[in-house]
Amino acid sequence: MKKSILLSFILLLITGCGIKTDLYSEKPKGQINTELTQSEPSTKENVMENIDPAKFENLVAEHRGAKIKTSLGEIQVEFFGADSPQTVNNFLNLAKQGFYDGTRFHRVISDFMIQGGDPNSKSDDWSIHGMGGPNYRFADEFNSQKLVRGSLAMANSGPDTNGSQFFIVTAESTPWLDGRHTNFGKVVQGMDVVAKIEGVNKNQNDHPLEDVTIESIELVK
Repeated sequence: MKKSILLSFILLLITGCGIKTDLYSEKPKGQINTELTQSEPSTKENVMENIDPAKFENLVAEHRGAKIKTSLGEIQVEFFGADSPQTVNNFLNLAKQGFYDGTRFHRVISDFMIQGGDPNSKSDDWSIHGMGGPNYRFADEFNSQKLVRGSLAMANSGPDTNGSQFFIVTAESTPWLDGRHTNFGKVVQGMDVVAKIEGVNKNQNDHPLEDVTIESIELVK
């Protein structure tokens, strides 16, 4: 598995390096704006963190979950390692390297989801939040797991454009996202913390008006 994971990352690193994309998640049906929503292109250069996926360890077999420690409390997640091994391994390696430490939840939509994982969000320039990621992209790993309340999934800008950004679903179900975003885990403890993040005041672009930061992520065996 290790060789196949690394090969997939290397191939997508070669084909995707330098591509600048805006991360999106569709808003839930029934809201005023039901079409695909996408950030306005930034006039500033996207921050692409220099990460070498060829050096990733195979951490899937030894870690079943993680504790995401935020400024509003702790969220514990359990991974679907058998269903989405490449996606889980990506998250584990980035978390182990401290990639997510200091990032903010930059997009929050009530009754839909909370989104984070962008290294750009460490900046106080909100205009570039949601525009960043590592210097590679990797393929989707769709599975039979439905995107429902508590699901942990990858944000993307289209097919096979996964990087570092992720979201946690707060709606009861989001069937229109199935087959479009890789579901790679679920919240097993801390949905009250997710609700606190969901409840913060936001601006018209769904950006929280107060910082909600990922302080650290602890891997769980």
